[in-house]
Amino acid sequence: MESDGTAPGSSANHAIMLEARHISKHFGGVKALADISLRLEPGKVTAIIGENGAGKSTLMKIFSGVHTRYEGQILCNGLPVQFSGTRDAEAAGIAIIHQELNLVPHLSIAENIFLGRELTNSLGILDKKKMNETASQLLARLHLTIKPETKIADLKVGQQQLVEIARALHSNASVIIMDEPTSAISDQEAELLFSIIEELKKEGKTIAYISHKFKEIFAVADRYVVLRDGHTVDEGEMKDATQESLIRKMTGRDIAARTSYTKSGEAPTLLSVKNLCLQQGNKNRLDHLSFELKEGEILGIYGLMGAGRTELMETIFGLHPATMSADITVKGKKYIIRQPADAIKAGIALVPEDRKLQGLVLNQSVNKNIGITILQLLERWGLVLDRKKEEALSTGYINSLRIKTPSAQAAVQNLSGGNQQKIVIAKWLATKPAVLLLDEPTRGIDINAKSEIYELMRSLAAEGMGIIMVSSEMPEILALADRILVMNDGRITANLSGATATEQEILSHAIQKTELHK
Repeated sequence: MESDGTAPGSSANHAIMLEARHISKHFGGVKALADISLRLEPGKVTAIIGENGAGKSTLMKIFSGVHTRYEGQILCNGLPVQFSGTRDAEAAGIAIIHQELNLVPHLSIAENIFLGRELTNSLGILDKKKMNETASQLLARLHLTIKPETKIADLKVGQQQLVEIARALHSNASVIIMDEPTSAISDQEAELLFSIIEELKKEGKTIAYISHKFKEIFAVADRYVVLRDGHTVDEGEMKDATQESLIRKMTGRDIAARTSYTKSGEAPTLLSVKNLCLQQGNKNRLDHLSFELKEGEILGIYGLMGAGRTELMETIFGLHPATMSADITVKGKKYIIRQPADAIKAGIALVPEDRKLQGLVLNQSVNKNIGITILQLLERWGLVLDRKKEEALSTGYINSLRIKTPSAQAAVQNLSGGNQQKIVIAKWLATKPAVLLLDEPTRGIDINAKSEIYELMRSLAAEGMGIIMVSSEMPEILALADRILVMNDGRITANLSGATATEQEILSHAIQKTELHK
């Protein structure tokens, strides 16, 4: 599109539109983008679809000024632009909601929302009162009932995701890039976000929407662009697409969803949890939870945000020793778990919700990350690390879990989200656990990586491992779980069969506030 000489955003008829022309981007010897061209139209949501590693996030980072060196051209409302950083992109009216949270942990919610755009009074002093008032209004719009003075470090991942969204809304940008905006929020909060997106469309905003959740893509998107291996594969109107056709374009093949249930009902009890409590202030955050996990069983945990799902997993793993109490038995032996080392000794492993913050050492290699949980077993004479053992361990998991990496020495931070998640799983499988706790194991990864993790979970269960999986995605719970525990407000409100449970049934128990009496 040729320039008409009009400044971007100068009239309602010339709302900002972004266009990429023949964009290529290399990281060392690896080509992340190869001659990509696409356009984002005003008043529409364009879904950017592709597997992890397809180039979606790299392109969005070019649009938002994170990556400044590339081949090709970016046009903003028909005019060529070259951003030297994120401030240039923000000045041009472009905001991004990052999949990997981009907040400052030790600043407050309000301070993060206004970061780089702080309000001052006539004396040049920071106007915290006005900032907090504005932040409160934004949080109320997102139904987040938390004081704006609260530190980001004190928030759960889902709450932090909503703060990211609030920050983008506050910027009043003309182009909003949403990279997995619902990856850590509840279905109800996602519905609220979708209604806000409709408002933004009516205001003529241009929205790029990246998600691996097909249900929401079909709910919010007007157009789609499919990327594969750094190339533009196809684009079109969502009304003309089906989930199956998009999967074929993303992967180059069909991926069949499989549902299987193991016969775990008569299997021996592997894990027994009785009267588990977690105190927060004067309240029981988890209130006398009791349940069992059988050998070879996949136990799904479902609940809305704030139900206590993550706290349950963390407590079993010994992350809240001062405020918890429980009777925990593994393979008939009682264990007192007061720290993660106790849980590991008992045969329990936890793949955490936030892989980058809690699961990986990002600047270290694949082999360092995989071997970190069993360093004593990799030592020679108890003094030095045996590099050959370390290499053999990581190579084994790279092959068995199909981890896509240039080598075992590659830095984990340069790999896609799906491959990073496989590395977190690999490091815990290296401990040979009897019980594997998976907190949102497929958050922010593509459909192919999801399929591979599902296959791995079924394989591990078939070998007798017990798996407890927390997921915010109802279809995932229904497809994988032999049994489903539903949580609400720190209590178990239902114990359902995975073979017969329905979405409506699960949701009704997630909303109600009556405890399940066993």
